Amino acid sequence: MAWDTERTKQLLLDAATTEFSEHGLAGARVDRIASAAGVNKERIYQYFGKKDELFGIVLTREVTRVMDAVPITGTGPQAVVGYAVGLFDYLCATPALARLMFWEGLELGAPVAEPERRANTRAKVAAMRDAVPGLTETEAQEVLSTILTLCHGWHSLPNLDRLLAGGKSGTAARARRRREFIARTVAAALDSLVAE
Repeated sequence: MAWDTERTKQLLLDAATTEFSEHGLAGARVDRIASAAGVNKERIYQYFGKKDELFGIVLTREVTRVMDAVPITGTGPQAVVGYAVGLFDYLCATPALARLMFWEGLELGAPVAEPERRANTRAKVAAMRDAVPGLTETEAQEVLSTILTLCHGWHSLPNLDRLLAGGKSGTAARARRRREFIARTVAAALDSLVAE
């Protein structure tokens, strides 16, 4: 049977996503990644280089996926609200991304794949301004930052939600309430900016 290099790479990337999201860059272990993927750890070095390079590849892959999966579509403030709840829903289904970004902020001095990600965020800001023409560049940047913080924070700080929500934390009902609050918060922010 021929060796399937692409399948092996995907297995390693999936295992690395889990490992890095649970343990961060410093706490992640190449042995655990290889074991979870069912592959010899030498394949990691062969395909991806050092552990920090693998972290960068994993984070870039996950950020690219969310950028592609959650566009800003339509017009008016509801288009931006739709993006916010779409992002929240995506992160509920894929919580590893929020944790990876949290670890990146804690452990690295600069963003991974900064030029590409900067271009992606600029595209989101432009799409937001197209949807809500009354927004200035700075306002759209701040709205995007607020949306990202609201959505990512809930997934990367689960203990804070446990303190606030008690036994309701982590339930589907709690996620629905959080989603609704994010939608209302973003709508209120946009209303205040566009009304000025």
